[in-house]
Amino acid sequence: MANPFTSHPAAVGETYLQHFAFAFRFGARMLAGGAAATIHSIFPFLFVTTASRINDQLVELRASSHGRKVRLVDVETLQPLDYHI
Repeated sequence: MANPFTSHPAAVGETYLQHFAFAFRFGARMLAGGAAATIHSIFPFLFVTTASRINDQLVELRASSHGRKVRLVDVETLQPLDYHI
């Protein structure tokens, strides 16, 4: 029987600790984005772009983990977004 702690990390080319660090950092950013969005829903003047920015960072982080590049653009205008990740 395969070790459940190492089989998935090995399948994506990582050690357990590498996978732990990536997944923990990714999950913590997801939680921060969710908290920002929740607070923004109540107080729309707070965290106006935080959740969107964190989401874009997660997209880039995920892509870069597979050696890809992402060019983030505004959906309506197709212009590059005005903030840096």
